[in-house]
Amino acid sequence: MKTDEQLKQIVKETYGNIANQSKEQNETSCCGATGCGTIDEAIMAEDYEKLSGYVKDADLGLGCGLPTEYAQIKEGDTVVDLGSGAGNDAFVARAVTGGSGKVIGVDFTEKMIDKARTNAEKLGLNNVEFRFGDIENIPITADAADVVVSNCVMNLVPNKQRAFEETFRILKKGGHFSISDIVLVGDLPKALQESAEMYAGCVSGAIQKDEYLNIIKEAGFTNIKLQKEKKIELPKEIVSDYLSKEELENYHKGNLGIFSITVYAEKQEKEACCEPGCCN
Repeated sequence: MKTDEQLKQIVKETYGNIANQSKEQNETSCCGATGCGTIDEAIMAEDYEKLSGYVKDADLGLGCGLPTEYAQIKEGDTVVDLGSGAGNDAFVARAVTGGSGKVIGVDFTEKMIDKARTNAEKLGLNNVEFRFGDIENIPITADAADVVVSNCVMNLVPNKQRAFEETFRILKKGGHFSISDIVLVGDLPKALQESAEMYAGCVSGAIQKDEYLNIIKEAGFTNIKLQKEKKIELPKEIVSDYLSKEELENYHKGNLGIFSITVYAEKQEKEACCEPGCCN
C-alpha cells in the first residue's frame, strides 16, 4: 500500500503533465489518467462556457461539477479555490466578487500555479492570486474566506478529514463552501472500481458518499446539503463484466455506482449552546 506522500507525489506528477495539455487532450485522456483507452467525450466535466468570467485557456476539462455556479458568491467576497489548477473556477468566482472582492487559488502542482498566474496576468486581474500549497495545510490565515470552492480535488487528497478541518479553519464564521467531488454509492466490486479508475482517473481516491458527508460533519460544518448529484455513466462493457445480475439491477436503479456530487455546508456564526440557558 502506498503512503500518503507517495500518493501525493503521483498526483503532483500526473497533474504536472496535464498542465501542459489542452482541454481537448485532457477530456480524451480521462481526467489526465494514462493507459485508460480511448473515449469519445469527457464523462465528468461540466460545461463552463455559459458562466460569466469563463476563460477558455484556464479550462482543462478536469472538473466534475460547477461549484462556483452554486456557491452563492456575492460582490466583495473573499473566495478560496482549493486545487485551483489553471484558474478556471477562480476566474469565474472573480466575475462575481468584482473588483472589491478577492480570489485566492491554492494548488500544490508548480506547473499549474505557473499556468494560472500566466492566465491572470493576461487578464490584468490584480485581485486574483495563486499560492503553492497543500490542501491538508492550506497557506491561508484562519477566518479569511467568505466562500470556499473546489472541483474534483478532495477525492485525490489522502487525508480528507484534515483537508476539511483546514477548510473549516480558513472560513469566517458564517462562511460556507460549495465543493464538487466524486463519491461511491454501495459496495462496488474491487475489480469494477479499479477498471473505472483506469477509465476515469478522477475516480481514484473516491470514498463512500455517507462517509464523505460524515467527514464534513465531523470537521464542524452545519447545514450540510447536496446541491447536485449526478451518476457517472461508465461504458456498459465495463459494468457488465464485473457486476452480477442483482448488482446490475441495483446499478441501473441508481443504488450502486460512482456519483458526482456538489455539497454545500456552513461554518456557523455562533457557537452552539452547551447547556440550557448558556445563550441568554
